[in-house]
Amino acid sequence: MGAARTLGIGALVLALVTGCQGATSKTSTDKPTPTPSGTTSQPAKAAEVQWQIPNRLVAKPMELSGYADHVSVRSGEAFRLFATSMGHPFTVRAFRIGWYGGAGAKLIWTSPELKGTKQPQPILTKERMVTAINWSPTTTVQTKGWPAGSYLLLLRASTGRENYVPIVIRSDSARGAVLIVSGVNTDEAYNGWGGYNLYGGPAKHSHDQRSLMVTFDRPYAHNPARGVLHDNLPLVQLAERSGVPLAYATSVDLQADPGLLAGARAVVFGGHDEYWSLPMRAAVTKARDAGTNLAFLGANSVYRRIRYAADPHGPNRIIVDYKDAGLDPIHNAPDTTVNWRQNPFPDPENSLVGMLYECFPATGTFTVRDPNFFLFAGTGAKAGSAYPGLVGNEADRAYPIKGTPANLQVVAHSPTTCDKRHTFSDSTYYTVKSGAGVFATGSIEWVRALQGPDPKYGVVPVSVAFAQKVTLNLFTALAAGPMGQTHPAVGNLASVRDLATTTTGTGGPIGNAPGPSGD
Repeated sequence: MGAARTLGIGALVLALVTGCQGATSKTSTDKPTPTPSGTTSQPAKAAEVQWQIPNRLVAKPMELSGYADHVSVRSGEAFRLFATSMGHPFTVRAFRIGWYGGAGAKLIWTSPELKGTKQPQPILTKERMVTAINWSPTTTVQTKGWPAGSYLLLLRASTGRENYVPIVIRSDSARGAVLIVSGVNTDEAYNGWGGYNLYGGPAKHSHDQRSLMVTFDRPYAHNPARGVLHDNLPLVQLAERSGVPLAYATSVDLQADPGLLAGARAVVFGGHDEYWSLPMRAAVTKARDAGTNLAFLGANSVYRRIRYAADPHGPNRIIVDYKDAGLDPIHNAPDTTVNWRQNPFPDPENSLVGMLYECFPATGTFTVRDPNFFLFAGTGAKAGSAYPGLVGNEADRAYPIKGTPANLQVVAHSPTTCDKRHTFSDSTYYTVKSGAGVFATGSIEWVRALQGPDPKYGVVPVSVAFAQKVTLNLFTALAAGPMGQTHPAVGNLASVRDLATTTTGTGGPIGNAPGPSGD
């Protein structure tokens, strides 16, 4: 409901502040994307390791930046690039992120030199949405022969300044594969390019001046690829290293092309996938109930309920999120833009994820409760084994409330500090009648730890080794078919010490208005 609404663009021009960040539908015919051949033995070429931008070379917002008119396309489909430059010519190189012997990305395509054009200042609408819909297209990019996957377009000006434009080449089908979903909704929600996002405006502590809508028709602020690099890259690298059949899509595609999930072995969500529409959740729930495994390798998943709107570039280009039923003109409907647990029509995330969002900022030591859990095999973990730093910076927790799966198995119960307050973060597993299994790590830091130690959160080598082994075990299990057929969940929530009530977390209370019940 609401996906086809088109919003008019206002005419108020916004001066950028200093220091700012649709899919087609056709019959699926392709096969899952295998791990790229030769990635474990061939050394990376020099061009393939020059895909990371040093901080000193990141261009300023209007110096060099751009966006694509689709968040994803299928291989062979074209997309338009809209870029602004201070008059300096530039080139575009498309890097596909992946394992590639540890290089992290592979160069797939290079553009000819493009003329630099200074685009108009973006528009600020009455909903405080910053949009560059008034820009002219710079070039059309053809993707024939590009393998499905997550890409970074690296824009490099003749001055040496650089910037990224993320895009996904989505798979025609996820049948027989493990589908990795790029959380572009959440990336856009936090995108502050132009001074506004869904959390605030240009002034500090300006929550009341936040955007009520955000659009994909603008570049990303510094760092332009933060979501890709932190919440997706480590996961994709490890998944491709595992050798299981993979497919790729974005959160937008879950609504635009729900048939994409048909026959998928599993759907995997990365480190931060907070913003979900009603059709997105319905598609993933339907897939689970048909036997597709799910894995939530972050925290704070399925927390914000959004809907999409169209703009002149097509459907699903605008994310609508008033975060307040009183502000939302659609104030009493299943797709009213509030948190999923709030009125009207509350449907907390625990019925899908298994847990509720608990708190931010979280820091803690991942503490094993059930060492016999099948995904912990080969780690050497024992009851009470502790892995520093794996809990952060947001965390989830299991609650014995309506909607929580009756057979929820708490496999880790980790002491956690949230803003000087003691709580716990859990890692859980449950299974459903279809045989599908659902695993959730309960921590955003999990994916980030896959790429190595993180001093900021105290992630040490032993924690990295544990997270990598568990995640490799997970991909093998996901690809083998419904995990519940061989590993049915053993419910143990009632025996967990320090069980929480819904007043203990900072994720907010559960609404009580009539609405859909938990699964």
